[in-house]
Amino acid sequence: MRFGVLDGRAVVVRGDLAADIRQASRGQLPDDPTALMEQWARLRDRAAGLPGSAYDIRVDPAALGAPVPRPRQVFAVALNYPPHAAEAGYTPPAEPLVFTKFPACVTGPQTTVALPPGKVDWEVELVAVVGRETYRVSEDRAWDAVAGLTVGQDLSERVSQLQGKPAQFSLGKSFPGFGPTGPVLVTPDEFDDPDDLEITGLLNGEAVQHDRTKSMIFPVPELIARLSAVLPLFPGDLVFTGTPAGVGNRMNPPRYLTPDDELVSRIEGIGEIRQRFTAPEII
Repeated sequence: MRFGVLDGRAVVVRGDLAADIRQASRGQLPDDPTALMEQWARLRDRAAGLPGSAYDIRVDPAALGAPVPRPRQVFAVALNYPPHAAEAGYTPPAEPLVFTKFPACVTGPQTTVALPPGKVDWEVELVAVVGRETYRVSEDRAWDAVAGLTVGQDLSERVSQLQGKPAQFSLGKSFPGFGPTGPVLVTPDEFDDPDDLEITGLLNGEAVQHDRTKSMIFPVPELIARLSAVLPLFPGDLVFTGTPAGVGNRMNPPRYLTPDDELVSRIEGIGEIRQRFTAPEII
């Protein structure tokens, strides 16, 4: 199933058409995407039986919103690809390095981001979305707790992120618009192998990041198991799983986002998100 939010309504997407979930279920399921995450199993059952005639809405990519616009918890993982750890000057970690992006930064797939003062960098990431309340799940059953996968950007303002000892990771990664996600949420069964997806980041048409998610040190099931060993995970929680090599602050010379740049983040089998950037807002 490919789940999306179109003009604020929850939909099931098939190609360039969508079915309105509330209408197709005759009001038995809500059209609010956050409320619907609490009924994910029911939605999947309903979606499996939808007739082709239910897909009667043309999908305008510009009208798609974040698949989970109001997550309760947003986790993010640092240094989860060995080449990225190496370019950052670290050895691959023995344990997941977890921080958060505050939920207010989460936005949809096609946005314009006002650059804050500082040095704003890019990080294309696979984002796993939790599909049911989960606590202390084993790794071999962790995929059962995942609603689906989507594309994300862990935009990062490096000055505030790296300020202080210890550094302020979460603040530097949570400016308005710094958590774009989408274009849709794809259930794990839609992939030949959900642990092995091509992931690419392009800046103004040039590929700056490229890898496969099988390169992750801690793959999605292990991350879900390790996080849920500490605290409960709730439907709609987001897990940004880490970025491949090729971020701007490790280039020589460093390259940061500037007004009029266009960033495209793409993952095999899901789609792409697209961000444009403008000058800092003057208040």
